[in-house]
Amino acid sequence: MVRSFAQWTKTLSFPSRLSPQKQSTPSILPDKQATPISVTPDVSNISDSEKDIMSSLVYCIHHKEGCKWNDQLRKLKAHLNTCKHDAIPCTNACGAQIPRVLMEDHLKYTCAERIAHCEFCGTDLSGAALDKHTGSCPLEPLYCENKCGMKLQRRLLARHKSNECSKRLVNCRYCTLSYVADTLQTHHAACARAPVPCPNRCEMAVVPREDLDSHLQDQCASLLAPCVFKEAGCRFKGLRGAPMERHLEDSSQQHLVLMCGLVTRQQHQITSLKSALSRLSLNHTGTLVWKISDYSAKMADARAKEGMELVSPPFYTSQFGYKLQASLFLNGNGAGENTHLSLYIKLLPGEYDALLRWPFAHSVAFTLFDQSEKACNIVESFVPDPTWENFQRPSKEPDTLGFGFPRFVSHETLTKRHFVRDDTLYI
Repeated sequence: MVRSFAQWTKTLSFPSRLSPQKQSTPSILPDKQATPISVTPDVSNISDSEKDIMSSLVYCIHHKEGCKWNDQLRKLKAHLNTCKHDAIPCTNACGAQIPRVLMEDHLKYTCAERIAHCEFCGTDLSGAALDKHTGSCPLEPLYCENKCGMKLQRRLLARHKSNECSKRLVNCRYCTLSYVADTLQTHHAACARAPVPCPNRCEMAVVPREDLDSHLQDQCASLLAPCVFKEAGCRFKGLRGAPMERHLEDSSQQHLVLMCGLVTRQQHQITSLKSALSRLSLNHTGTLVWKISDYSAKMADARAKEGMELVSPPFYTSQFGYKLQASLFLNGNGAGENTHLSLYIKLLPGEYDALLRWPFAHSVAFTLFDQSEKACNIVESFVPDPTWENFQRPSKEPDTLGFGFPRFVSHETLTKRHFVRDDTLYI
């Protein structure tokens, strides 16, 4: 690499400005004055100055890269022709400038024009061609991408992944779902669409696993099927087809009797279920809100029919408590007849009466709800006297007498406020 003197001096490092043996000589100007038009310098000292510079001690321009050379400046050019840190053109003419110390590695590993050898297929290639060849060599061994653990040449990998790999996805030939190849046998053992033999060895040799139950129940010709009147009590079992049809024809009278018995049993069950449902729907909180709708029509009926009584749904004081029912006479009863609304409470025979204390001693409160925004409800209450017959343990007689207020609220009061609204009364 050729450098000009100026290029050298730009990168030089001087141990001292001049050699210790040399002293600078000051410039000597002529005694006579130079003319304004031409100034002629004294060149007698230029040669000596250049000699002093060229004799100066300098470091190699590559001292930062590790070169230890230092000597007179005049010897620098010769040194650079051999300096191992100086860059020279690649000997393979790849165009790169490489320090001499790195040239061997460059020619061996990185030069685009080097002769390289593929370690897998043995092909000789240029460095640039090897870079392209790397990653595509058909003989390079690679691990299977499915992580099955196999290592094969690149040229064999595609066939392995599609036909041989134990971790490849394979479609089940029965249900068409995809499974890992080494789990396919396990899947076949439980696949809903895999064929299985009929245990009765009927005409259908195999049926899909998910259809086996329905086959045995409805289709298998070798299975003894129960009579269609099995639920009614018929115990006959026979082959489907002609044997079963013959049984149905010969046993029609017996089947009719069995069906009648079944209907009777089901009626009893329905009655029992209704009773149980009714018990579940009872109120067990001790508080009843009774809604009397169609008030006008019911009041008209009460005035037309003497002693017309309305009764509320039964309710309990608690889950295992007393059974009660409210009784209402819209047109009054006794002292309140034709003028008041009469309201009573009465005890009904309950499921747990044998476990309760008698007579009934709980306080009873009646509330007539005022349905206006500024409500003013009417409330009446009492505590039963232990001697009152109405609160002794009730008998099974349906006409149990109630106790309450024959003059609970007057008809006149009912019309003054919104006790009746939308033809509905709430107690």
